[in-house]
Amino acid sequence: MLIGEVARRSGVSARMLRHYESLGLVRPSGRTGSGYREYSGEDVRRIFHIESLRAVGLSLREIGRALDDPGFTPSALVDDLILRTRERIAAETELLTRLQRVRAADPAAWEDVLQVLALLRALGSTSAGTRQRAALASVDEVPVEALAQAALGEGDPYVAGALRWALSRSGGGGAALLAEGLSSPVAAVRERAVRSLAEMPGGEAAPLLRDALASPDAVVRGRAALALGAQGEAAAIPVLVDMIVAGRNDTDAADVLSSLADDAAADRIASLLAGRIGDGTTGPPARGRLTQALAGIPGPKASRALTGLLGDADPAVALTAAYLLRLRGDG
Repeated sequence: MLIGEVARRSGVSARMLRHYESLGLVRPSGRTGSGYREYSGEDVRRIFHIESLRAVGLSLREIGRALDDPGFTPSALVDDLILRTRERIAAETELLTRLQRVRAADPAAWEDVLQVLALLRALGSTSAGTRQRAALASVDEVPVEALAQAALGEGDPYVAGALRWALSRSGGGGAALLAEGLSSPVAAVRERAVRSLAEMPGGEAAPLLRDALASPDAVVRGRAALALGAQGEAAAIPVLVDMIVAGRNDTDAADVLSSLADDAAADRIASLLAGRIGDGTTGPPARGRLTQALAGIPGPKASRALTGLLGDADPAVALTAAYLLRLRGDG
């Protein structure tokens, strides 16, 4: 077959066939009496092989090696192609995400588009100062999706604080985006998510924080309990008691329990604290922390619990109970 016929059958232009020949990828098997290139059936099959390998992303140099090197093994090259393809998909996905965020900002003019793009680029900067300035920019100019993603990934405490501040003023939608981070396999992301939710105003974050009370992550449970307890939610009480036992933010947990101990909840809180002191499974340091926590709980139930500890086998617990009873005027 002459080059025109090969081009029609293969879909490869005559110009590209000549380029393949110049690179040594295809060598026509013969020439006509007039000197025209003549391709055999084997030549045409090789052309189809070249096109197939190009379709999966091989360069022409890699194709030459694959077709001509008898010792060539394709596995390493295929692995490299997979890696490059994933990188390309990630880059395209990032571009798509950025474009969606620009659209979400509803720009009215090209200047607005450029402003949003500049802020998005700044949020991804390697400079903590640049990221912080972007977070503190006008909230209306930064898409909430970008703020949420940045907050979940930010390791610098000052930048993270600025991002949480911006999210708390960004209007609706931020809480749901942050909630996705609560199920992250990365512990740091889960903590950032719950800290950000704890600073969200209004009622948007409250249901998500209530769900977080049942999280298998103790840090997530604790931060959710502190936030909900500060808002007066009694559902946080058992987790706050657990925090005192574990010695994790126990002072903050005791303070929040004290603020929750109104007429309706004081006896319940005192019973939970006293129950953990006497359940036989709590060690001496935790029993001491629980005894101290009773100091902030008003009412006769807490006083009776402290009185019962005056003869405790642990002298530190007994002394603490006696001191607290004197402060309450019961000793």
